[in-house]
Amino acid sequence: MAEGYRTRQRTLVLSLLKRLGDRHLTAEEISRYLAEEGNPVGKATVYRCLDRLVEQGTVRKFLLGEGESACYQYQAGECHSHYHLKCACCGALLHLECSYIDGMAEHLKATHGFLLDPSKIVLYGLCGKCAAEKKEKL
Repeated sequence: MAEGYRTRQRTLVLSLLKRLGDRHLTAEEISRYLAEEGNPVGKATVYRCLDRLVEQGTVRKFLLGEGESACYQYQAGECHSHYHLKCACCGALLHLECSYIDGMAEHLKATHGFLLDPSKIVLYGLCGKCAAEKKEKL
């Protein structure tokens, strides 16, 4: 898809996402980071920039669940499929590459004709750090 007109704000948003690499950020976090760097960009403008970058395939959008803000991540080249783990305590979003879940996806496709979209699969629970802290408190 053609890149179209590139605004200063879109360049700032894209630059931030590139610098932060694998991090998943909400529009609110992006707006806050930019303001802290001396480049204030309103949330509405950040959302518009992100929508355009997602349309262009430069940025990936992750919908994590009911009532949660979407997260965005810079997509460098061919991004391979992976699943996500979301810590219900600290909010960390972790990438997961797992042959067991890949096997389940293949089973669903072969047996049930259902094709999973890995970019939309998020498993909720506690990350190792939060689980250890919770265990210490018991």
